[in-house]
Amino acid sequence: VQLQASGGGLVQAGGSLRLSCAASGRTFSSYGMGWFRQAPGKEREFVAAISWSVGSTYYADSVKGRFTISRDNAKNTVYLQMNSLKPEDTAVYYCATRYRGYGYLSSWSDMSLYDYWGQGTLVTVSS
Repeated sequence: VQLQASGGGLVQAGGSLRLSCAASGRTFSSYGMGWFRQAPGKEREFVAAISWSVGSTYYADSVKGRFTISRDNAKNTVYLQMNSLKPEDTAVYYCATRYRGYGYLSSWSDMSLYDYWGQGTLVTVSS
């Protein structure tokens, strides 16, 4: 499986960006996709996730109401629309895919439960 993340860039605070993550290879059995981010000097953290079949979505509290995750099953692509960006959103954003559902909500934010990762795309928000 290959995951190609794109769409990062430099934006002013209050602006918007849309990230894309295109999956190729063994995509037919993927259960869901997630976005994580890692700011300089910090640990990687969960941002948002979506299930392929039903389209259920999950968000970190820090991005609720500002970010929207969506998917296009026909294109095997997941998007992260980021609005009202803040300087603290500056990070490398990674997409990841998982092949299992674990039956509890917090599993979506557990990095160890994801099977494949993309290379990351840098988002820089200036103040």
